[in-house]
Amino acid sequence: MIYVQHLLGIGHLQRSTHLANALARDGFRVELVSGGMPQILQLVPGVKLSQLAPLRSPDSSFSRLVDENGRDISPQRKQQRQQQLLDIFYRAAPQILITETFPFGRRMMRFEILPLLEAAQLERNCMVIASIRDILQPKSGDERNREICDLVDQYYDHVLIHADENIVRLADSFELADQIADKVAYSGYISNPVTVPESISMTGEVLVSAGGSATGLKLLQTAIEARPLSRFSSIPWRILVSQQIADSELQTLKLHAEKEVVVERNRADFLQLLHRASLSISQAGYNTITDILKCDTTAVVVPFAEAGEVEQTRRARLLQQHKRLVMLETDSLTPISLADAIEQASHLKPVLPVNLQGAPNSARLLHQWLAR
Repeated sequence: MIYVQHLLGIGHLQRSTHLANALARDGFRVELVSGGMPQILQLVPGVKLSQLAPLRSPDSSFSRLVDENGRDISPQRKQQRQQQLLDIFYRAAPQILITETFPFGRRMMRFEILPLLEAAQLERNCMVIASIRDILQPKSGDERNREICDLVDQYYDHVLIHADENIVRLADSFELADQIADKVAYSGYISNPVTVPESISMTGEVLVSAGGSATGLKLLQTAIEARPLSRFSSIPWRILVSQQIADSELQTLKLHAEKEVVVERNRADFLQLLHRASLSISQAGYNTITDILKCDTTAVVVPFAEAGEVEQTRRARLLQQHKRLVMLETDSLTPISLADAIEQASHLKPVLPVNLQGAPNSARLLHQWLAR
């Protein structure tokens, strides 16, 4: 059973979906429980999706939870979700419970996750695993870090980090990593399992994207303005726009785009487009970065950094140190600075050995832990 709560974008849900599918392919029966806004997911046989009464964050401050209508969640909605989650747990009777991000994040979800962990603890044959990405958002103060360690000690058998430890380690973003080191394992990055044929031809276009939330609008606007200033002004550009960005903004982007710039909604064949592109311009979310690494595409990234968020910036900075991409900080984003970053990226040779087998490796680790 995998519990995942996406609040703003859909990155956490995408990563959990790839994990669920890999587990099912390796013989597990998987209950994927989503608490965010409903999404259309590509699930393989053996994965069942259970949708909780949805909630989300209305903005990037992550200080409030609202329902699907934008209203602050009520005590009744919390109680409803808590009971839904426990009902799913008792029905599924899992040998393994995986909580995505918690206890390293999603603290606002304690009202339903702690009762779930208590229920799992009463089931002696239920292993509990924390599933986390490569970079964590740093916590404020030692007390919060100590609380995370206490929760890991009390409820969790393993902490599974979906990263390549040769590039990043838990200690890089969690100060007390050494105190839970005996429970930590690295799977490698979880990447899109779609295989891109080596024979696929390069289109030569520049691909601009900003993930699945509404936070990347400025990047898309700036990219359109940067095109005539860049070394790629003579080739086609493709601007991909999240479904979370309003139609009116989409039309404005189209209005300001030059003739050889295609502006359209995000596409299911993003990986294929990326593989064919001469250059990628994007934010630095986990899933986008793993796609870039998989395709060996030259890249400029502008990390999301609102409301004190540093996760994407740290990820981008690490990969820039490996000379894999060029990072441009959000505060420095202008058409001129973006054109300059594109110039720098054009001189890179984007080759970096990296473990992108995080999903199948996770399945292998789970089998090993169960066998013990």
